[in-house]
Amino acid sequence: MAFIDTPKEPEFFEENRAPAGHIPNFVRTFAARPAVYDAWKQLNGAIKESMDLRRYELATLAAATALKSSYCSLAHGQVLADKFYTSEEVAALVTEPPVDPVDRAVMAFARKVALSADAITQTDVDELKSHGLSDEDVLDVVLAAAARSFFSKTLDATGSEPDSAFNNLPETLRAALTVGRAIHSG
Repeated sequence: MAFIDTPKEPEFFEENRAPAGHIPNFVRTFAARPAVYDAWKQLNGAIKESMDLRRYELATLAAATALKSSYCSLAHGQVLADKFYTSEEVAALVTEPPVDPVDRAVMAFARKVALSADAITQTDVDELKSHGLSDEDVLDVVLAAAARSFFSKTLDATGSEPDSAFNNLPETLRAALTVGRAIHSG
């Protein structure tokens, strides 16, 4: 499974059990640094709180797929499929730009933030603003993509595989969102 051994912390695991009942592999990874995980939850919660959930998930999916993070792509693609789109529509988002011009601009910008933030220009920001996003909205997309970079890179660099629970996703969705590491077999 992971490249590093982390302490077995039953209390930490129980406190961070997924709503579906399993202990996610990323929780096991962060067991060695619970303060970092708590700080992550606080940061991520603050970012999500200021954004429309659908936009947050689109920006996050764009960053995660750009970073080739299966874990984060699967998790956030699942949210999009559960709350906003069909599984087929989410699967298409991995390779095809969204039809909606605002969503297309947000996803393209989030990908650029994740892969080459140093190449962001005023023109990139103005493109988002031309679609009605405010300066605060642009910052929210930046924060979502940059935070995803931290989490995705942490999971991939430690060898944390996506949870076996993702095997329950529809095959088309699961295949499209597995952009990097394979799903943990069990």
